[in-house]
Amino acid sequence: MSGKQYWNEINKASEKVTSLMHSYWHQYSDWGNWQFWVILVCLLAPLIVLLIKLDRRRTLEILFFGYTVHMLWTYTDLSLIRQGFIDHYYFVLPFLPQGLGLTASLLPVSFMFVYQYCTKHDKNFLVWASGLSAVFSFGFAPIEKVIGLVSLAKGLTIVHMLFIDIFIAMIAYGMTRFFVKFYTTKQQEP
Repeated sequence: MSGKQYWNEINKASEKVTSLMHSYWHQYSDWGNWQFWVILVCLLAPLIVLLIKLDRRRTLEILFFGYTVHMLWTYTDLSLIRQGFIDHYYFVLPFLPQGLGLTASLLPVSFMFVYQYCTKHDKNFLVWASGLSAVFSFGFAPIEKVIGLVSLAKGLTIVHMLFIDIFIAMIAYGMTRFFVKFYTTKQQEP
């Protein structure tokens, strides 16, 4: 099969998956289902709290950190979905990433508050981020599984999710601290 034929088959399969996702969403995940509202609250409530509690003097730094967590988690989640390790059964809209309520809001905003607290009060970010990751992995994820919002497959466990969480938080922390130091140093040069 030629490369063009592969892409034709991929596009046909993609159109079929898109059609199935839309049908599924309308039947099981739209605004007429309680799960839709849970996901919507997970998306909007953290953003509202962020607007109220964000340290305005460090807005760009903290938002950069949160954006990095969001992007890393979204790409990781999409990869895990594509490989069949995780399924999010309910989502806000069928054409958006399935785990958007978590990867775009709940996780990044929670880690942003940990980052804001740790950097302001000179606390150990790794310890605090690990604690938050444990809360998500051993508290929130099992609840999601029990109420049927998500499933883990192919050997992926909540312990794996814990380490993914910590890894993503530490990459975002390292990138943010690098850029803060880089731009602070640049501003101090004559």
